[in-house]
Amino acid sequence: MPAFDQHHAPAPDLINQCVHCGFCLPACPTYALWGEEMDSPRGRIYLIKMASEGTTEMTPKWVQHFDTCLGCMSCMTACPSGVDYGKLIEATRAQIERRHPRTFGERLHRQMIFSLFPHVGRLRVMRPLLKFYQRSGLRSIVSKLLTGRLAVMEKLLPTLGPHTEIPAVTAAQGTQRKRVGLQLGCVQREFLSEINAATVRVLAAEGCEVIAPKSQGCCGALQIHAGEEAPALAHARGMIDEFERANVDVIITNAGGCGSNVREYGHQLRDDPQYAERAKRFSAKCRDVSEFLAELGPQAKRHPVNARVAYHDSCHLQHAQKVRTQPRALLAAIPNAQILDIPEAALCCGSAGIYNMVQPETAQTLADRKADWIAPLKADIVATGNPGCLLQLQSALQRKGEPTRVLHTIQVIDASIRGEQP
Repeated sequence: MPAFDQHHAPAPDLINQCVHCGFCLPACPTYALWGEEMDSPRGRIYLIKMASEGTTEMTPKWVQHFDTCLGCMSCMTACPSGVDYGKLIEATRAQIERRHPRTFGERLHRQMIFSLFPHVGRLRVMRPLLKFYQRSGLRSIVSKLLTGRLAVMEKLLPTLGPHTEIPAVTAAQGTQRKRVGLQLGCVQREFLSEINAATVRVLAAEGCEVIAPKSQGCCGALQIHAGEEAPALAHARGMIDEFERANVDVIITNAGGCGSNVREYGHQLRDDPQYAERAKRFSAKCRDVSEFLAELGPQAKRHPVNARVAYHDSCHLQHAQKVRTQPRALLAAIPNAQILDIPEAALCCGSAGIYNMVQPETAQTLADRKADWIAPLKADIVATGNPGCLLQLQSALQRKGEPTRVLHTIQVIDASIRGEQP
């Protein structure tokens, strides 16, 4: 049986763009950890090529090399040939999920993740239960009993405070400059609602009317990045429908992984006659909040923030969306804030969608490596543009006993505009 079927198999022209120069090797987190050729982008592309030509089968060992890939796209920044590794890894993972029989335990774990995290309503039901779990003292008992992947997931759970419901419409302050739509996300919407609240306040202060459709669902990022193509595309269609009705100038994302995904809707829905062109128009409107604010220019006054702020690049923000200088420029414009760069900025922290839940040992090694670079900086705050990175870094810094807080970049900007310390 051929390794790949004919439905969106990895494209030969993308495979053949790779000239095997090796520039991607030092940029790859798994190659940096293990020095194994088949766990580098170049090696994985070679494995894809072999499978496409029928010279290898989809064995468990072959699959493992793709399961260990973080999909961080660091190799795309390093590649001089412009190989679109992101499309190759997503096409390959979709083939794996259709054609490779996973173990019962693996299927059960993945089913639990995808039955929960992309569903806002289910997360909303869980939030008060988890809040009770954290405040009742149960956490100190239960956390000691958990092992393996469940223990990792429990440690990533943020401390749940008051929940902020985002209004469907928020008026611009002063003269309206833009009418923007805001994607609220899934986990962020329910467990980190303060990020969305800060985003709305900043956009309104900068003269934007903010439309946040309450019925919007998941964008499909977690699923498409893990090879679950069909449900991811269903989410994509729903997202397009929502924001077409909203009739906005720009669609704002504030999560690096979600932002990189919605920009690819045109490619993902290329075969859908009802959505192909609509998906392209949708993607053309999408901007990360830091990218949009840099393009728009400041209107609201910034007040001093007396803090050392280390900026951590979200992989899907810097490598997939090519948004790297804008967040730094926005932070640098805050009076008294000292902006610090973290060494190995191009290397992933290990969050990577569901990676830290399905490959926890590797993810924790990368997170601890990142925390080791952050600690000597003596930063008061680590700012980042992705909720997954935020939770991953906070967990790693807590393991090291570091008091540094991890915040979304927009929360630091919001504090400056409001005249508060973040």
